[in-house]
Amino acid sequence: MDDVQTRIQGRAGRITLTRPKALNALSHPMCLEIERALDQWREDGAVDLVIIDAEGERAFCAGGDIAAVYHAGRAGDYALGQEFWRDEYRMNDKLAHYPKPIVSFMQGFVMGGGVGLGSHVSHRIIGHSTQVAMPECGIGLIPDVGGTWLLARAPGHIGEYLGLTGARMGPSDAIFAGFADRAIREAQWPALIDELCDTGTVAALPAGETLGDGPIARARMTIDRCFWGEDIAAIQLKLETAGDSFALETLKTMQQKSALSMAATLRLIRMAREASNIREALSNEFRFTARACQYGEFIEGVRAQIIDKDRRPIWQFKAGDVSEDRLGTLLSPLPEGLAIDFGAQAAPA
Repeated sequence: MDDVQTRIQGRAGRITLTRPKALNALSHPMCLEIERALDQWREDGAVDLVIIDAEGERAFCAGGDIAAVYHAGRAGDYALGQEFWRDEYRMNDKLAHYPKPIVSFMQGFVMGGGVGLGSHVSHRIIGHSTQVAMPECGIGLIPDVGGTWLLARAPGHIGEYLGLTGARMGPSDAIFAGFADRAIREAQWPALIDELCDTGTVAALPAGETLGDGPIARARMTIDRCFWGEDIAAIQLKLETAGDSFALETLKTMQQKSALSMAATLRLIRMAREASNIREALSNEFRFTARACQYGEFIEGVRAQIIDKDRRPIWQFKAGDVSEDRLGTLLSPLPEGLAIDFGAQAAPA
């Protein structure tokens, strides 16, 4: 298809996102094509490893292409979004448990669906231009595509901070938080990809550059002191009384997000911390996203940020106003027919 190229080059299966003008936003058909290629190469003896990259300098993948989900949801059609997210999460699970090495090369923006595509694989390469984020609370969603699994495994309470604020991580912080493995200068990537294709082994990968602490790592003391709070209101109170500029800027950022999404995100990150594998986290995330159009604030968030672009969402709740009943509506187990069928091939180890 035009938006993603899948082919075999040498000993490698190649997956390349090819819609740079749209910042390589991931559509439903793209997810299905990527999954098809992964399934085809799983038992193919000619393929020793898989490489995922993207055209353009600005973005590896800036997120999911959710405009169609918005328009369908406004019309009362919730199935379209449910089918997209269900299929995308199944693909994320296959990436995480693939039996062959997968190497992702992530430049520029890596957000939302881009994290799901590039950050669950076995070898995750970033460059100096890379900016990683899970900004979903700003559109009335939650960090999905296995994002809560990654956030729950970040040091200390960095995951809560990243999930609730949508803060961007440069290369140093992306490695620190566990969203990437090594930084290699992007000018080296074409030759390195050719070598991987020729040899069919990840032994060709260099160790990567040694990076100093990024701003998020440097702020860890404040983050850990504030983001262990039991709910959003408690976290915001800790930020308000922390007495430093980082905390006050963080508080200001959180006040712009959907309180409903933040409350669900906090709950889901802590559920993921107790989960035994990414599949559990994906299943829990789907509880929210399957209901996001009908019971969440996704429609209003997308309207404000993507459709009308007035950047003035009218949220229904403030911190402390989200009831357990409302969270239960969004996070209770799904009916069996709606839940994700991951299949047997991608079973967790």
